[in-house]
Parts: sequence; structure tokens; C-alpha cells
Amino acid sequence: MADATRRRAPYLLSLPALLIFAALLLAPLAMIVGLSFQAYDLNTGRIEGLTLGNYADTLGDSYYHGIFLRTLGIALATTLICILIGAPEAYFLSRMKAPWRSIFLIVTLSPLLISVVVRTLGWALLFGRNGVINQVLAALGLASGPIPMLYTVQGVIIALVHVAVPFMVISVWASLQRLDPRVIRAAQSLGASEFTIFRRIVLPQVAPGILSGSLIVFALAASAFATPAIIGGRQLKVVATATYDEFLGTLNWPLGAAVAVVLLVVNATIMLTYNRIVERRYSRFAQ
Repeated sequence: MADATRRRAPYLLSLPALLIFAALLLAPLAMIVGLSFQAYDLNTGRIEGLTLGNYADTLGDSYYHGIFLRTLGIALATTLICILIGAPEAYFLSRMKAPWRSIFLIVTLSPLLISVVVRTLGWALLFGRNGVINQVLAALGLASGPIPMLYTVQGVIIALVHVAVPFMVISVWASLQRLDPRVIRAAQSLGASEFTIFRRIVLPQVAPGILSGSLIVFALAASAFATPAIIGGRQLKVVATATYDEFLGTLNWPLGAAVAVVLLVVNATIMLTYNRIVERRYSRFAQ
């Protein structure tokens, strides 16, 4: 009896957290999935009956194909840029001495203390035709006219990188904290080159952080709403803004729910596939 109670103890202790998780996440998600199968009429709204028509409209319409491709392209570009910026930045921060390491780490993570809407509005002011960037370029004679940055894909990517790069730095930083500097010094004493040290010691330690950071950044960029809505405007739609329009613009909640579910499935598929491929190659590389 005591052994059975001991075996059930971990499950019983985690039961309250699992119930809260189910209530706050799984239940609303299940409601959205159920709503996506609801029939809809343009004149009367939701009607009785279930249908796959919402998914047929989402998956078969070239309009949504373009939106999904644009969203995934923006998310992929944001992730790659965050890797190129965040990974070296975290490595340099880890090699700094106190107190500069703490100061620069606080500066790097300080954008997280400001609302994403406020940060995005700041980029909108910088990107405008009469914004600071265009004024500086004109004053330096580097541009004959205003360079379009607002309401462009490039502007959305730059703003999303600013939002997401701290998460990449945090992930890589956490991996670097497990790196024992004595191992690097031992490799140097044995005559290993800097490239060999980086390839055989540093990179295997940093790879899990890059993997986790890229997954976080990709998920944030693919599901971002405020930044694409403000910087991209009404014409440059992504999946999140398209879902918003279906819910609050046309009031077609079932179609908006179907678009949201498809985005969730696509994101989960891409992230799980990426995780599996990178982990397999990383295990071979580490050997």
C-alpha cells in the first residue's frame, strides 16, 4: 500500500498544476477547434451543423496561401537574423568581466521591460517618410528621397528582430553558463586552435541554446500581431491580422478559428520537424 502511494505521489502533486493548465489553455483551445467546424451563413451568422468548409476555404484559397507564406517567410527571416545577432552577442557578454557584463546584459534585456506596442510605435516613428532615419539619410546625402520602410516586409522584420532578439540572447546565455572555462584552458594548453576549440567545445555547448532560442523566436514571430499590424498596416497582412479581421471585421468567427488552428498546426509541424532534424545532426556532430 505504501509503495503504491509513493508511486502515485508525483502524479497527485502535479494534478493541481495540470488542472490549471487544462482550464487556462486546453479548454479555450478546444473551444476554438470546435468553433472552426461551425457552419456559417453571411446573412444569419453561425448556423446549426458542422462543416469542413472553413478549412476548405483556408487551405484552398490562394489569398490565404499568400498570407501564410508571407507569415512563415517573415518568421524565418526574423529567426535567422536573431541567430546571427543574438548568439555572438551572448558569447561576447559571457566573456566580459564584471561590472561590464552585468551592465551590457541589462541593456540587452531592457527592451523586455517596455510594452511591445510602445516599442513598435517607436519603430513606426523612425520608419516614417519624415522619420528620423530618412531625415538622417537625407542630411548625409545618402538618399535622394524618402526610403519606404513603413508598411513593408523589411520594416516588419526589423521591428520583430528588436522584439525577439533578447529571447535568443537569454537562451544562448543560459547554455554558455554551463560551459566550464577550465575545459577551454585545458584545450589551449594541449595546443588546440581557436577554431578547434570553438567547433569541438563551444559550439556543442551553444547549439542547444540556439535551438531553443530559434524555436521561441520563430513561434513569437509567426504569431505576432501588434508589430505586423502597426508596421505592416492594413495591406500587409499576416495570419494573426487576418484572423483578427475575420473575428472582428467580417464577424466570421468559424473561418477565423479555422485560420488560427491551421497556423497552430503549421507552426507545431515546422517546429517539431526542425527540432528533430537539428537534434539528429547535433548528436552526430557532437560525436
